Amino acid sequence: MKKSIINFRKMAERKEKIVYITGYDYLTAKYEERAGVDMILVGDSLGMVTLGYETTFPVTMDDMIAHSSAVRRGAPNTFIVGDMPYMSYQISNEEAVFNAGRFTKESLVDAIKLEGGTDSVCQRIKAISDVGILVMGHIGLTPQFAAQLGGYKAQGKSAGAAMELLRQALAIEAAGASFILVEGVPAVVGKAITERLSIPVLGIGAGSHTDGQLLIYADMVGYYDDFTPKFVKKYANVGAELLKGFTAFCDEVRNGAFPDDAVHTYVIADEEAAELEKQLAEVK
Repeated sequence: MKKSIINFRKMAERKEKIVYITGYDYLTAKYEERAGVDMILVGDSLGMVTLGYETTFPVTMDDMIAHSSAVRRGAPNTFIVGDMPYMSYQISNEEAVFNAGRFTKESLVDAIKLEGGTDSVCQRIKAISDVGILVMGHIGLTPQFAAQLGGYKAQGKSAGAAMELLRQALAIEAAGASFILVEGVPAVVGKAITERLSIPVLGIGAGSHTDGQLLIYADMVGYYDDFTPKFVKKYANVGAELLKGFTAFCDEVRNGAFPDDAVHTYVIADEEAAELEKQLAEVK
């Protein structure tokens, strides 16, 4: 049975860790559901992992809805969070509510996620939450704010910066968010935020004390190899296996080993084969 916000609150209260992985397509989502993950995030990281962009900025609402719909088909019984892409919520409360509503209606995600802890983002969170849509906040290393952060760098590495992240987290909770994701901060900062919030806190590169852990699936299985963040642990090497399989196929096609007609092709009855030969002989 698909977990609900009530289940996640109870898990956090009981100190049961929430398992959270990104997914961007039907097949990956199907295997993640079979593995028993609690949540799937359709992140705008699909821009880099799936669509080949250098950043997440080019990702559109249409991209997110199409990929989220595929993930929903692959994981019908898993709680799915959809990432609001760049400029889908920054302009106004009205536009943010419209896009969040479209997200939930068209792709059937269970919640949406917004990056940032500024006053304007908190206003968007409140507006979206007020119409009944579950919202996940996201602070720390927030890719949509990478230019202001000076790049993809760990955050909260001074006492003052850590306290600012805690202030943002509390403001996001007060605005009506149902969860929060904390990314790229020292473990002590992830612990401080988790201890002071009453909503579930998920972490990615935020230490072991958060209520749950997220990883980008392509990082953790060795599929995306452009770079690997410090906080990633690799559990498989899918990229190497794909390369091995693709290379073997290329070799066998080129040397005539594949296909083997005795194994990989369909058969025709002897009498039909004879009749075919007869008819072919009559073709000028």
